[in-house]
Amino acid sequence: MATRGGDGRTGAQRHREGRPVELRWVSDEGVCVRPPAEVGELLGREDGFVWVDVPQWDEEAEALLAGTFGAHPLALAHTRERNHIALVHRYPGHLFIAIHAPKIGARGHVHYLELDQYIGERFLVTVHGPLNPVVPLEDALRETREVADRMERGRLRPSSPFALTYAIVSTIVRHESDLVNELAREVGLLEQAVTSAVDEEPQEFLGKLFMARHELLTVKTMATQAGEIYRRAVSIVDFAPPDGLQQMRDVLDQYERVASIAQSQLEFLQGVTEFYRARTDTKMTIAGEKLAVIAALTLPVTAISSVMGMNVIVNESTHWPLLIVLLALMFTLAMLLLRWAKRQGWW
Repeated sequence: MATRGGDGRTGAQRHREGRPVELRWVSDEGVCVRPPAEVGELLGREDGFVWVDVPQWDEEAEALLAGTFGAHPLALAHTRERNHIALVHRYPGHLFIAIHAPKIGARGHVHYLELDQYIGERFLVTVHGPLNPVVPLEDALRETREVADRMERGRLRPSSPFALTYAIVSTIVRHESDLVNELAREVGLLEQAVTSAVDEEPQEFLGKLFMARHELLTVKTMATQAGEIYRRAVSIVDFAPPDGLQQMRDVLDQYERVASIAQSQLEFLQGVTEFYRARTDTKMTIAGEKLAVIAALTLPVTAISSVMGMNVIVNESTHWPLLIVLLALMFTLAMLLLRWAKRQGWW
């Protein structure tokens, strides 16, 4: 488990440029970026809500959540460390949800990009990470950056924190769906290679098949877990507006759709893998039969030569008549076995 160091940062974050906490005030008039020091004042207003985005966890972010937002210590512990499964907890005044987004890395490794959310009646806090050192921070911030850009351009006007988290999570699901679509394209290319009998190194080709399976399975696992989390969240939250509950149900439906599509692609890939393995096994069986025919043809020749060879051809003299008879016998037996193998359909 990747934990944060004594200074509140992961090893990945120590190698990145510091990113400050971002505070946005969202109201009917639009969205505006405000200094983090104004968060207490903004929470006291009733004409909008607060969105705090924490790109990198540190002691200041933890103090802000624990003090200003009254985050539960257990939720803070989950945010401080990496969670390997999706989570949901209901606390007084807010809902804590942790989900993951996939990022395909080198050699088929799938990185878990974690997003923790504190959802209140008039605030949303999003926390990113911790991240693997090889994953750029911008990849983790992609969805929140995209939603913030839409808000600043006036293309998105969320009416509540639930509407805002709906926009963020829907963007994550859309990117997951795009990834499944890309993996489906790769599976289609693998299927074409199998059906067109393209000769590839079996070990390398099987590696491609199982790598695609691993990537699809990981995406499906993330979508399935997140769907179950939102199913639970819908049943336990009691302060969401009616449209907020409907949006959470829609997120659940989106995750179930991605998981179902990924599962169908997994089943198709399993069929492609079985087809390839069956064809490979058949080729090996045919090769084994041919080797058996060769062994059968050489068996009598080997047997006769092993018994008579040392006595027929010697240094002092060669028994030519006997040698000719033995060679004729070897040839005759070989032809008889070859004819018998042909009748058996072995070649």
